[in-house]
Amino acid sequence: MANRGVVIKLRAAERTQLEEWECSHGTPQQVALRCRIVLRAVAGQGNVSIAEELGVARPTVQLWRKRVSTQGIGEVWKIAPGRGRKPQVDQATREAIIKATLQSKPRGMTHWSCRLMAEEQQVSRSTVNRLWQLHNIKPHLSRTFKLSRDAKFLEKLTDVVGLYLNPPDKALVLCLDEKSQIQALDRTQPGLPLKKGRCGTMTHDYKRNGTT
Repeated sequence: MANRGVVIKLRAAERTQLEEWECSHGTPQQVALRCRIVLRAVAGQGNVSIAEELGVARPTVQLWRKRVSTQGIGEVWKIAPGRGRKPQVDQATREAIIKATLQSKPRGMTHWSCRLMAEEQQVSRSTVNRLWQLHNIKPHLSRTFKLSRDAKFLEKLTDVVGLYLNPPDKALVLCLDEKSQIQALDRTQPGLPLKKGRCGTMTHDYKRNGTT
């Protein structure tokens, strides 16, 4: 009888729910393992047999057999106090990173990079990157595109592209452009700010500030 352990009685719907949790790709492996233990216990399998089949200790089987029999199948999702993975960055810091990304810009730059934000908040670059991915934030992207109204635009475009594709013999071509985060041009109107799930926007027209 000791090997059989506590008897678990489940309704058909509860058993189906455990099976769904066990097979779901979104279920943590730890929870899926608990579901397997309980399902085998419900089927009448003994503690020793379950432990050997699933590669766990017998006390682990006994624990989950007892918890589910007394507290219900929802117990498989619960983590004991003091257990589980500890967050490396507290909630206040995570909120500060998101707020700074959406509501501010680094000095002299057009947007935050992982490196700059990590230095600003004293966290790792991977932490910033994970938060941005989680909230679908992409500071480096902006929506804008407009064809020139210059009547000779196509002619000028062909000349410029032609220099790259088929330069004259011994020709020296110099190309000057802005740095990705340091802009020489100003927009004629302020753009819409960066938001979760939406990149920032900017007006099509700009001021050259003396550049040509």
